[in-house]
Amino acid sequence: MELSLIQSKIHEIRGFHVMLDFDLAEIYQVETRVFNQQVKRNIKRFPPDFMFQLTKQEFTNLISQNVTSRWGGTRKLPFAFTEHGVTMSSNVLNSDIAIEKSILIVRAFVALRHFLLNPPINEVKELQNEVRQLKEYIENAFADYNDINEDTRMELDLINQALAELQSKNKWLDKPRNPIGFITPKNS
Repeated sequence: MELSLIQSKIHEIRGFHVMLDFDLAEIYQVETRVFNQQVKRNIKRFPPDFMFQLTKQEFTNLISQNVTSRWGGTRKLPFAFTEHGVTMSSNVLNSDIAIEKSILIVRAFVALRHFLLNPPINEVKELQNEVRQLKEYIENAFADYNDINEDTRMELDLINQALAELQSKNKWLDKPRNPIGFITPKNS
């Protein structure tokens, strides 16, 4: 079974990264019923931080997140196994397949933990750089917008001033003018 397929069966519930009993049974190539029987026979090996049973709400939320499983709708809610619980579960099965698959599962958990603790630096730096560039662009755009507003206000003031001057000239031009040329006196 491929490591990425196993990783796709790891879910986060109650702050733990867990695998569900029916997924583990499938990986170990046993029936879920047989797997759970072995766990119950060795229940002392599974404290609450190794294994817990899901609530209806938790399972409903998990199903709504498009978890595809072979859970056939039995009457019991599935058990969730943390990384330590998964390791312990391979000990209670004690088959060659369980041991082989357990190694793959532990590697999947280790890879997941490594990824969570060390996210790809290049992607983070790239996102930080893009955010910084976007911030600078927005600041420049607002500065340009404010400059345009100031320039526009100054131009409008100049236009208003020119209009006022034209209006005052028009008043002067609208006054009756003396006729040009020779005026002949009218004899009355």
